[in-house]
Amino acid sequence: MKMNRKFLIAAVVLMCCAVAGVFAADGETAAASSTSVAKYIAAGLAVGLACIAGGMAVGKIGAAAMGAMSENAELSGKALPFVGLAEGICLWGFLVALLIIIL
Repeated sequence: MKMNRKFLIAAVVLMCCAVAGVFAADGETAAASSTSVAKYIAAGLAVGLACIAGGMAVGKIGAAAMGAMSENAELSGKALPFVGLAEGICLWGFLVALLIIIL
């Protein structure tokens, strides 16, 4: 059974909200706990979504680069910077998560 992307995204968001609700259920420390939990959930989502998007980009670029190199071996040096740009998406997600946790 093939899952729809919108359904998968909605399920992940609902699970994150449920986890945040469980941790924020304590009466006294609900305000402090919910902000710290939300901060870690946001950081995890930033890294996770950035790495998923970076992996999808590297997969498509890598497949196209391999196809181009099978026809002309001299194109390998021209395809490498594009793979690096796609991997940079993951690094930006990590930096955003780091800033979320620190600040």
